[in-house]
Amino acid sequence: METSERVRLDKWLWAARFFKTRSLAAESIGHGRVLVNGQAAKPSREVRVSDRVELRQGPTQRTMVVLGISPSRGPAQVAQLLYRETPESLALREAADIARRLSPEPAESIAHGRPSKRNRRELAQWQRWSASVDDGS
Repeated sequence: METSERVRLDKWLWAARFFKTRSLAAESIGHGRVLVNGQAAKPSREVRVSDRVELRQGPTQRTMVVLGISPSRGPAQVAQLLYRETPESLALREAADIARRLSPEPAESIAHGRPSKRNRRELAQWQRWSASVDDGS
């Protein structure tokens, strides 16, 4: 960890290994998926120790407190020392994981699977026919 007190938000998220590249981190910040101290942030915002960072990646919502600053990406063990996830965030993620495991598999609701070539042609013919009836009115 570096001794500097501030670093860009996109660079810190990349160094803490939340994103594979800085451009992905900047894109996520630009879409409003990252909040710092409860406020929308820009990629160039400087992160300081004790800032509260809220991050949404897909269905996962995480809230972290910044413990360290590092402008360079290092091993995962070092990256985990840069932040501490809040107990509330851990509890919510655990509850979401349990709910996801207990929910039914979406693929089981598909009765017939992918349509055959014949079914696809019948569907296309039906759609052409229904569209032509609407146009003729």
